[in-house]
Amino acid sequence: MAATPYEKIGLRILFIRFFLLLCLVGIVIRSFDIQILQGEALKKKAENTYVRGITIQGDRGLILDRHLNKLGASIDAPNITADPTQIKNVRQAAGQLVKILGGSQAEMEKKLSQKRRFALLASRVSPAKADAVKKLNIVGIYTPDNSKRFYPNRRLAAQVIGFTGKDDHGLEGLEFSYNDFLEGRILKTQEYRDGQGTILDTGKNKRNGLKGCTIVLSLDKRIQFFSEQALEQAVKEHRGKSGMALVMQPATGELLAVAHYPEFNPNNYGDFSRSRYRNRAMTDAFEPGSIMKVITVASAIERGMSATTIINCEKGNYRVGGSVIHDTHPHTYLTPGQIVKFSSNIGAAKIAQDIGPKAMHYYLKAFGFGTKTGINCPAESSGVILPLNRWTSIDAVAMSFGQGMSVTALQLVSAVSAIANGGKLMKPLLVKKVRSNSGEILQENKPCVVRQVISAKTAGIVKKMMARVVQEDGTGTKAAIPGYRICGKTSTAQKAARGKKGYSNSRYTAAFAGFAPFDNPALAILVVVDEPKQNHYGGIVAAPAFKDIMARSFNYLNIAPNIDMIAAVPREVSHAAD
Repeated sequence: MAATPYEKIGLRILFIRFFLLLCLVGIVIRSFDIQILQGEALKKKAENTYVRGITIQGDRGLILDRHLNKLGASIDAPNITADPTQIKNVRQAAGQLVKILGGSQAEMEKKLSQKRRFALLASRVSPAKADAVKKLNIVGIYTPDNSKRFYPNRRLAAQVIGFTGKDDHGLEGLEFSYNDFLEGRILKTQEYRDGQGTILDTGKNKRNGLKGCTIVLSLDKRIQFFSEQALEQAVKEHRGKSGMALVMQPATGELLAVAHYPEFNPNNYGDFSRSRYRNRAMTDAFEPGSIMKVITVASAIERGMSATTIINCEKGNYRVGGSVIHDTHPHTYLTPGQIVKFSSNIGAAKIAQDIGPKAMHYYLKAFGFGTKTGINCPAESSGVILPLNRWTSIDAVAMSFGQGMSVTALQLVSAVSAIANGGKLMKPLLVKKVRSNSGEILQENKPCVVRQVISAKTAGIVKKMMARVVQEDGTGTKAAIPGYRICGKTSTAQKAARGKKGYSNSRYTAAFAGFAPFDNPALAILVVVDEPKQNHYGGIVAAPAFKDIMARSFNYLNIAPNIDMIAAVPREVSHAAD
C-alpha cells in the first residue's frame, strides 16, 4: 500500500533530522580534532603568523657634565629587518633596498630568500634611511626601533669619555669603566603584527624603562673647551708631539677639564690611530722636572728649614758622586724661595741632601707619587718611585728636581693643588654621581681628603714662593694675568736618551703648573707639552697656555680681578725660561 502524503512528509523530516545529526556529529568530531588533538600545533602556527619573540635592548645611559650638558647620548637608529616568507618579489625588493642601504644586490637577495621568518638587513641606520625604507611599503620589511651612541661635542673630552663599539658596549674611557651602569637592560618579549604584517607594538615604550643609568661628571664643558683650544695652539705653535692640560678645583679635587692633543672624534673612532684613544693624563708616566722643586722645598720647610736659609748654589756646577749637576744660569747664594723662582737644580739638590733620603721618600709618597689615585679610569698608572732601600746616593738628589722618577699628570696637578688648598691632598674626583633612569642616586662621590701632607703654614710659605715665579725675573712671567696674583712653577725636563744611558739633549717635556687667585685659589692648572721643537722651556711653551686657560676660565666663572693689581704686569726677561 502506498504511503500517504503525511507519511512521506514524516520520512523526509526524519531524513533531515538524521542528516543534521550527522552534520552535528561531524562538526563535534572536527572541533575536537582542531581544538584538542591539533590545538597546540595550530596555535603555534597562528602565533608564528602574528607573534614573534624579540629581544629589546634599552638605550645606553647619558654622560653629562657638571651642568648637565650632554657629553654622551643615544640617538634613534632603527634596524632594518625582514620576514623573508612574506617577500613576494625578492629581486625587486632587493634592488630597492640596496639603493637606500647600500651593499650588493646578490647579498640582499640571499637574505630575502631565506626559509625563515627573520633576517637582519641593516643595523642602526639613520632615521632618514629608515623613513626611506618605510616609504617603499614592501610587505615583510620592518624598521624596529633601536639606538646608537652619539657624542654631540665630537672631540671634546674624547679621551675621558671614550666610546662604544658596534654593539654599544663600552670600549674605552668612562664608557668602558662605567659600562655596567651605562648599559641598558635587556628584555625578552613578543612582537605583535596584524594581518598585513604591520608591527603593532615596536617595543619603544618598553625600551624607555630599560634605559641605562646616567653619570654626571665634574667636568665643565666650557672650561674643557678653553683647555683644548689653548693646548692645541701650544702644541702646534711649538711643533710638539702631544700635550695635556688639566684643571682642578684645589678645595675639592674636582677635575673641571682633562684635555689632550692630538684629539679624535669618538663618533668615527675607526678613522684614528689607537694611540689617540688613551687618557694619557692618567695612564702615561713621565719625569716631571722642575715642578718637583716645589715639593722638595715644601718638604724642607715642613721639616723645619727656614725660608731665609742661604744655600750655596756653586755658580752653576755641583758634583755629587760621579755626576755633575748643572744650572741653566749660574747662581751663588740663594734662599729656598729664590731656588723656586730661578729654578736652581743645585739648590734643590742641596735641600734634598739636607733633609735626607728618608724624608724625601716620605714626602714624595705623602704627596701621592708612586701610588694610584683611585679615580676609576681604565689603566691608571701609579708612576714610579723606587723603594727607599733601592736608592743610591744620587737618587734623592735627582728626584729633588724631577729626574729618576715618573709621575702622571693627574698626580702632579693633585700635588700642586695640595699646596694651593692649605696642605690637603684631595682624592681626584671625575664622576660626581650615578643616577638610575628613575632618578634614584645609586652612587655619589663627594670631595675626600686623602691626608694632610704639610701644614697650612708651610703651604702658605710655599705659595708666596710660587707667586714670585710669575713676577719680574721669575721663570714664569708669561703666565702672569693683570689683576690676579698667580702662583706657578715652570719645568723643562730632559727625556731619557733612546738606546743608551743618560738624557737626550734634543727631547724635552715642557710644563707649567700653578693656581690662582693667591688668597683663595679657585683653579689649579697643569699644562704639559711633549717634545716641543726649537724652544723647549716650560716658561715659554706651556706658561702662555696656562695663562689662556686661567684667564678665560676666570672670566667665565666671574672671578673678579684685584683692581690694584691690574697695572702690575711683570717685565719678561730673556733668561727666565725654565
